[in-house]
Amino acid sequence: MNFKKSVLKRVLPLFALAAAGLAFIAPSASADTEKTLRIGYQKFNSLNILKGTGALEKALASQHVKVSWHEFAAGPQLLEALGSGAIDLGHAADTPSVFAQAAGKPVVYLAAEQPYPRGIGILADKDSAIDTIADLKGKRVAIGRGWNAQYLLVLALEEAGLSYKDITPAYVNNAADAIAALQSKSVDAVGLWDPFLAAAEKTLPVKTLRDGQGLSNNRTFYLSTAAFADANRPLLKTFFEQLGQTAEWANANPQGVADLLAPQLGIGADVLKLATERRNYAAVPMDAAITAEQQKLADTFLRLGLIPKPLRVQDAIYPDTPLR
Repeated sequence: MNFKKSVLKRVLPLFALAAAGLAFIAPSASADTEKTLRIGYQKFNSLNILKGTGALEKALASQHVKVSWHEFAAGPQLLEALGSGAIDLGHAADTPSVFAQAAGKPVVYLAAEQPYPRGIGILADKDSAIDTIADLKGKRVAIGRGWNAQYLLVLALEEAGLSYKDITPAYVNNAADAIAALQSKSVDAVGLWDPFLAAAEKTLPVKTLRDGQGLSNNRTFYLSTAAFADANRPLLKTFFEQLGQTAEWANANPQGVADLLAPQLGIGADVLKLATERRNYAAVPMDAAITAEQQKLADTFLRLGLIPKPLRVQDAIYPDTPLR
């Protein structure tokens, strides 16, 4: 069997998992909806680890609150559900958070995670003639609208003396479609995020042209709506306490994280260990510096015409962070 076809046969099921994430979760019509905390999460991230431990359910039992978990393929879909009231809180990366605000979604930032620049990357086929970002001029790149990897692509192109207009974006909705496009050679490069980036680096014949180091901090943000946060401060305090304990454990035990998540995600423990070793899960309050990072991102996409109007990120910062 051809090597690439063999690798593709083994790896594509992983990326297909991303496509299977729920794009929208309808609110429950049951009588105890108000007593259920509905959390949106993506594969591998801190909330996925918290879900795996079961610690939040135990901590909220005394408040007579149940927890329901809803998986999404990527941040834009999660924030669409949050903005529509289908979930109560969730997490997303820097770019989808700005795009949600630009679309008028009533979402607010509750907290941020530490920088995670190595968790995003631009990849090309190992055997291609593309060796640097500069080589992408005139090429097709698989990327998603509002992805953190899209922001990295913009910054990497500018660093190389190019602009976003110098490439042809091939927009996709999930990691599965992105990697399939690269493998079929319908695109010349692809932007991915962990754990799909780590999976590609570990198992596919690819080379990394650029990651986020020195360009994008690639933070994860915890978001909700002001209405929910105002009405559920004790609940959110408990949520962040449990999240903090989980983050402390995860940062000290990358192999434990890999072993916990590998069975439920169907992703190799070696892939998850690689992704965990290069990140810090600790949540921190939103501050002026983090807000400025997000404002720069918003201004960049406005300049490129990718968001319709100027944004003031500060307007979406929840004023009473549950972390203090």
